[in-house]
Parts: sequence; C-alpha cells; structure tokens
Amino acid sequence: MKILVINCGSSSLKYQLFDMTNETVLGKGLVERIGIEGSLLTQNVNGEKYTVEAEMKDHKAAMKHVFDALLHPEKGLISSLDEINAIGHRVLHGGEELTDSIIIDEHVKDVIKEYIKFGPLHNPANLMGIEACEALVPGKPNVAVFDTSFHQTMPASSYMYGLPYEYYEKYRIRKFGFHGTSHKYITRRTAELLNKPLDEINIITVHLGNGSSLAAVKNGKCYDTSMGLTPLEGLVMGTRCGDLDPTVLTFIMEEEGMKPHDLNQMLNKKSGFLGISGLSSDARDLENAADEGNQRAKLALDMFVNRTKRYLGGYLLELKKVDAICFAGGIGENSAEMRERLVGGLEFFGIKLDAEKNKTRSEAKISADDSKVQIWVVPTNEELMIARDTLDLVK
Repeated sequence: MKILVINCGSSSLKYQLFDMTNETVLGKGLVERIGIEGSLLTQNVNGEKYTVEAEMKDHKAAMKHVFDALLHPEKGLISSLDEINAIGHRVLHGGEELTDSIIIDEHVKDVIKEYIKFGPLHNPANLMGIEACEALVPGKPNVAVFDTSFHQTMPASSYMYGLPYEYYEKYRIRKFGFHGTSHKYITRRTAELLNKPLDEINIITVHLGNGSSLAAVKNGKCYDTSMGLTPLEGLVMGTRCGDLDPTVLTFIMEEEGMKPHDLNQMLNKKSGFLGISGLSSDARDLENAADEGNQRAKLALDMFVNRTKRYLGGYLLELKKVDAICFAGGIGENSAEMRERLVGGLEFFGIKLDAEKNKTRSEAKISADDSKVQIWVVPTNEELMIARDTLDLVK
C-alpha cells in the first residue's frame, strides 16, 4: 500500500510517498513560497533532485504541481494516481473533540475550522491541503493526524490554567500541547528499544528544534507537556518567547500602542533566539557566535538550557520513576554539546551521560552503564507516524 503524507504550512508544503509494505520512502519533496513570487517545488528521489519553478497562488495550485511531479514520466514516483491508496495530513489543532487520528469527513473539517482560533497560522493551511487533495484526487481516503491528540490523555491537573473556570467552559482555554506526532513516535520507538510493553514505560521525550517541547510520558501515555493552548508556551525557541509573566503583554500593548495581532506576531515570530540575540533563530548560528564572544547569543542559549532543565527536573519529579530521557529534533539529535549541558547536574539523581557515546547524531544509548535512568538519542519520524496512523485507519 502506498500512502502520501502531506504537511502544509502557511506558505509551504512538504510531502513524502511511502510504500507501507516495508515502510520505505519512495521519494519526498518541498514546495516553497506558496502565494508568493518565486514559488518553487523540489522533489528528491534516490538523491536526484527535480525542480519546478511556477506560479502557485494557493495550496490547491501547489498540490496540482505535487501530483504532476509524482507522475513525471522520467523524474516521478508513480505511473498513475490510482497507485496512491490514501493520503495522511498533519493537522495542528484538533481540540478536545478530535483526540486521535481520524478519516476526514465534513465534521472533521468543521472542527479543524473551529480551532483556527487557536491555530491561525497552521489550521487554515492544513485545511487547504486537505481540500486540494479531495478536489484533485476524489474518492481517495484522507486522514487527519493531529499535533494535539497524543497529549489528550493528560489529567486536568496538568492541562488546566489558574483562570476563572468559566473561561474553560465557554472557550476551552486550557493546555493542549503540540509536537504530539513526534512525541508519540519517540514513545513507541523507545518502548521497542527498551524491550518493554508500551503501557509500562515512563519516559521524558525532549523534542528540541526551531520549535521545542518536552512531554512526561507515564505508562506510555502523555501525563504532561510544555506547550499550551498554542505552541507559544514552554521553552524559549527559535522565534517564540515561551513562558513569561502575562502582565508583560498588557504592559507592552499599553506602552507601544500595540494591537493583539501585532503582539501575537512579535511573540511568535520575533522573539526567542532571534529576539534575544538579534542575530538568528538557528541554534547553530548562536553556538558559532557565542564561541566568538557574542554575549547575546550566549545569553539566548543559556536561557534555553535554563528553561529546558526546569521542565526536565519537574517531569522527573512528576513521574517519580523514569526509564529513559529521549532526545529528538534538530537540536536534540545533532547537538552533543547541548545534550551534555541539559543533563549536566543530574548526576545527583544518578543520571549520568557517557561523553564518548554522546558523540553521535544517530539513534543510540548515550548514558553511562551505571546510570539509573537511560539517556537516548531517538531521531523522530513524524511522517512515518502519520503514514502508520493512516494505514491503520484505511487498510
């Protein structure tokens, strides 16, 4: 069975085609600058790139080019769209109503529309991708896989805010959590690596990239997570501010005469690594700059470490018994230095890193032999998780 996985951003579209017989990636691609001058599709098959430069005014136009690329007589992956058995879509927000992956119908689309209020940058693009596929390849089952669904096992004590309860009742103001597909993949893969039943493992999953979040996983299910109503809560990230005193927001709005939309843009797009350093949203750039003496770059990284350790320590206490701490994401998988900084100081709890084993960018156990809690690098694979969920629902 062949499954196409679609991940639509506000002006981009990533895709991968899987042969689920053996879970191999047949090819993948990226469409950039949708709705912007200079739209570009790049498809990669066995290391060979095929590019298309054309006007793509919206996601439907972009999807048309994706299917044309998949069908290309020389550079394509399939000879007919009939070879695609189903399409899996990454969707940011499903709220409390859609708590697991689901075959898309009108009700599902209505819920995705409803939660645009909490995912204004992502849910509209996700919906456009779904509707484009429905129009271009009618009759194919489409499956929605939500970033929020893995976290819906949290108890109320983890997801409620200290606000008047009426705001939860009226508007569903609560923590939802994100990166759920990644945390779900890491959890299941770690259960395999530890050779333990899924419902018996307690782990802390640490997804660190341009967007970053942690999850406390108890008996294979999410017990707590760092992101909140939106992906803004939690750690200092590439361009997101993370946790702060809410009074900061009202103060800035009053002093700067800032409107809610502009404030939202500042908090999501101009803060975090970029805002603190004034240099870049990429941790690699900050590490290089800090090595050269840039104090603001060093400050941004120090704040990132401080905040991540705060959550890591809190989740150790919440779970009490922890089998493993698992690093994933662009930073988590590739930065040995950052992993060392983040678990440094945990020796007091019997958690020890092996410096030599830590020199890796692939799946590996990096804890010392006498560590009470294992430490792992578990490269995430959200696209494969989406393909698996899609297969389970349509096979």
